[in-house]
Amino acid sequence: MTTLAEGNSGIDLFLPKTYDIFWSFIILVILAVFFYKYFLPKFQKIFDERAEKIQGNIDKAAKAQKEAEEAKKKYEDQLTKARVQASKIRDDARAEASHIIADARTRAEEEAAQVSANAQKSIESQQKQALVSLKGEVGSLSVALAGKILGKQLESDAVQSDMIDSVLGDLDKDDVKA
Repeated sequence: MTTLAEGNSGIDLFLPKTYDIFWSFIILVILAVFFYKYFLPKFQKIFDERAEKIQGNIDKAAKAQKEAEEAKKKYEDQLTKARVQASKIRDDARAEASHIIADARTRAEEEAAQVSANAQKSIESQQKQALVSLKGEVGSLSVALAGKILGKQLESDAVQSDMIDSVLGDLDKDDVKA
């Protein structure tokens, strides 16, 4: 055993001997070659698989993002088309409603004019019937009055008819002048 007193400095105790360094270096090289030959390829393979998996997931995410953007754009385009179509349908419905209202108004005016014309014809017809009836009664009354004035009853139908026609003719002339 050597001691400090034998002349070795204290630092030599902490430095390994040359043969220890040599054999440690040989073992280190053997371990490095063994690690490089067997373990490193397995680690590299695992790292590559993980890198591929991560890259695949990134690619999938990018693809999904792109598809989502395309779907969003397609949805927005469809929404725009639907809004345009809804606006067109609304405008068409308004135009059709205006047309229907105009047609209904026209039909109502035509029906009102027809009812008014029918009422006017009915009034004219009733007026003519009333005039005919009135003329007949006026004629009968005038014949009776003429008979009383003359003091005798007019016996012949032909004479009565002539007298009634002349009285009515006079009445018609008075109506035309008025």
